[in-house]
Amino acid sequence: MKGSKSIVRLVFGCGALLFLSCCATLRGSGDLGLVVEREKGSLLVVETTGSEVLGKVEGLGDLSHASIVYSRDGRYGYVFGRDGGLTKVDLLKAKIDRRVIQAGNSIGGAISQDGRLIAVSNYEPGGVKIFDSENLELVADIVAQTSKGERPSKVVGLVDAPGQRFVFSLFDGGEIWVVDMSNSKTPLITKLPQVGDRPYDGLVSSNGRYYMAGLFGEEGIALVDLWNLKNGVRRILPTYSKADERLPVYKMPHLEGWALTDDLAFLPAVGREELWVADRRTWKIVKKIALHGQPVFAMASPDDRQVWVNFAFPKNDHVQVIDVSSLNIVQDLKPGKGVLHMEFTPRGERVWVSVRDENQLVIYDTRGFEILRKISADRPSGIFFTSRSQRIGL
Repeated sequence: MKGSKSIVRLVFGCGALLFLSCCATLRGSGDLGLVVEREKGSLLVVETTGSEVLGKVEGLGDLSHASIVYSRDGRYGYVFGRDGGLTKVDLLKAKIDRRVIQAGNSIGGAISQDGRLIAVSNYEPGGVKIFDSENLELVADIVAQTSKGERPSKVVGLVDAPGQRFVFSLFDGGEIWVVDMSNSKTPLITKLPQVGDRPYDGLVSSNGRYYMAGLFGEEGIALVDLWNLKNGVRRILPTYSKADERLPVYKMPHLEGWALTDDLAFLPAVGREELWVADRRTWKIVKKIALHGQPVFAMASPDDRQVWVNFAFPKNDHVQVIDVSSLNIVQDLKPGKGVLHMEFTPRGERVWVSVRDENQLVIYDTRGFEILRKISADRPSGIFFTSRSQRIGL
């Protein structure tokens, strides 16, 4: 009898140890993220609270212009590679779940409102392909053919919008299309023509109402009210353009890098060493802030109190911080040469900065601006935290 009790205690004890061992490896996904090592075709799986690298995922192909969206639960990242690769990555297992080569050259993507569809915008052969997020099987192939060209247009500025919709711009066709995927078997496409010359990028406001497309070939921004598509396209910011042709444009700013606060929009001026501040009600410029160099990304902190700005080559070793209440520069930081991207932790107490030429990630405290940690990474570029899974357009 005593022997039986001893065996029971032994089995129970081993079971408890096994349970504790398993629990020690369990974690939620909301604290995680992925960092792109683009030249290696790999990703770092990171954790924001401890500022740690948890693992590495390799074999993702050409990540030279990679972007990432997340499943609703934050467990899976969908990686859009420049080589046309669409890769589903399991963050908890730090491994590739599925991968397909869906085009010859792609330029980003989006996830639907319900999380069941992944859309990819393509340069070659053009158009948009939409996949089932579970198995990456093709659901719809939208050919971006217009009357302007003999072949499908390059597609840029693809975003998700409420109502199970995707919105994107046709670079060659000068149009904006809104695709309603409420019935995935019969996509409903609304085409808005003549939006301007060569829209090169787009963004959607955080509430999903307004879509904006930048124009490469002319001045201004094309604005669409997604609540009222019948109103067509409105032109705003008529002086926003490539600026003086005598100024070299080292890198076109990404519209997704615009900082949109409640009342203001912070626009990296094309070809100028300035950040333009516009009133979002009137879209009139209220201030032009002189900067260290030509801005690329202007990113607002989660509380909208700060805007962090990085710069194009050759002045890409600085980051400047704008105080939103005063519209003044309050910090000029120098993380190192080759600053490519910034990402705030979910509640904004820290910001991660990728410094490509220094092979490291630099983590700043957003209150005191001191460096909290540096993490080694191989030529890092994009930083994407899973908190994006709960936000429209990201």
